[in-house]
Amino acid sequence: MESSMGMAEDLDDRAGQAGAEPAGATPRAKRTASPRQPAGRVFPFTAIVGQEEMRLALTIAAVDPSVGGVLVFGDRGTGKSTTVRALAALLPPMKAVENCPYSCAPNASAGCCDQCRDGTTKLRSHLVPVPVVDLPLGATEDRVVGALDLERALAHGVKAFEPGLLARANRGFLYIDEVNLLEDHLVDVLLDVAASGENVVERDGLGIRHPARFVLIGSGNPEEGELRPQLLDRFGLSVEVRTPTDLPTRVEVVKRRDAYEREPEAFVAKWKKEEDKLRRRIVAARERLPDVVVPDAALERAAELCMKLGTDGLRGELTLMRTSRALAALEGDAEVTDAHLKRMAPVALRHRLRRNPLDDAGSTTRVERAVAELFGS
Repeated sequence: MESSMGMAEDLDDRAGQAGAEPAGATPRAKRTASPRQPAGRVFPFTAIVGQEEMRLALTIAAVDPSVGGVLVFGDRGTGKSTTVRALAALLPPMKAVENCPYSCAPNASAGCCDQCRDGTTKLRSHLVPVPVVDLPLGATEDRVVGALDLERALAHGVKAFEPGLLARANRGFLYIDEVNLLEDHLVDVLLDVAASGENVVERDGLGIRHPARFVLIGSGNPEEGELRPQLLDRFGLSVEVRTPTDLPTRVEVVKRRDAYEREPEAFVAKWKKEEDKLRRRIVAARERLPDVVVPDAALERAAELCMKLGTDGLRGELTLMRTSRALAALEGDAEVTDAHLKRMAPVALRHRLRRNPLDDAGSTTRVERAVAELFGS
């Protein structure tokens, strides 16, 4: 578990980052940009103090989205939202089809909407930022999945669809703060979409489907309630964050935040070189990922560890393998080794353990103990 956490200011950074409200959405109390964070500016990812485990997990998810998203549980004000925003701003822009509400990838053979897949017209592409979309706890289902205009459909015979948050999050990040307080009907929607990669909207005999593949990022405070097991299982990685307990770390957090708020442009410029360096590293890891070898010995180690911990199903092995492979690609290694497995085991497995009434140790301790027994200290 990480003991040195990052940003002291977390709750102010959510506003204004998810984009405009979808047309036709039910009006809600709007989140205005915080006076502490200038519009369009995000605290640099590489300037965040501590939070090594959380930053690594998010970077891994950026290298290989198939790991299944990241769940971040911990104290308030430890920079959870700040770190998610910072990662999205760090990533290079992606190619998307012009005028496509789902930002489909050009020349993709799968995962596109019907309009981009029909092949009757040549698709023009442009570069767009990687989307980061907030899913508010009180959002209506129509705001999340989108709304069909039945009146227009009946009057003009066309399917009029107002895309929702899931459409805007396609190929990006869907961020849910206080995910453990999310209403059950929205949890059910997320489970369906996470399983299929598509969002299906049906109203009175009319239906539409569109791609909805995103990295799900959830954060929350465990003291406020537990996550439903079905949704918990959908997160590939789980990170625990805590308020820093050492004086130098706390002082450095406050100094950097204060410097950013006083002169944001100068602060961002100061960290630009580090940001560019990490961006190039992520791009190189993505290109290297398909060539990273996962030996049978590594797969056997991963399976043996999951059996030792008693995890249900095979998602543990799959996630540990994918995460370790992404870590190897990030570090420039040609194949997955025990070192990669040991490093990624806690974040890939801690949230998959059954409760053991005979063992009151935390899940992180249980994983670390099993790793030590299997791999050696």
